[in-house]
Amino acid sequence: MNIKDNKIKNYSQVLDEKYGVDGTIQRNKFEQEASDFYTSMILHQARKEAKFTQDELAKRIGTTKSYISRIENGTITPSVGVFYRIISTLGMKIEIVKQIG
Repeated sequence: MNIKDNKIKNYSQVLDEKYGVDGTIQRNKFEQEASDFYTSMILHQARKEAKFTQDELAKRIGTTKSYISRIENGTITPSVGVFYRIISTLGMKIEIVKQIG
């Protein structure tokens, strides 16, 4: 929620105003960047909790420290294979569920 000029707006309205309505190129770009950032923060926190350095994680999954750093900084998105190797190494799992409806 955002308060401006004593008016309360919901988050969707704020995004619509700033990035365009859902489905526009600018909005899709923002949402992808936000998703990448959120994912990078989850992986960073999981690595810290597992007490791995970036170098240790990189060696365990067969990549470089700089690659892990770029993932954690949100500058790049890992391939699906690398992503699964990271989460597996960190003791995490992904559950894929089909939604009905």
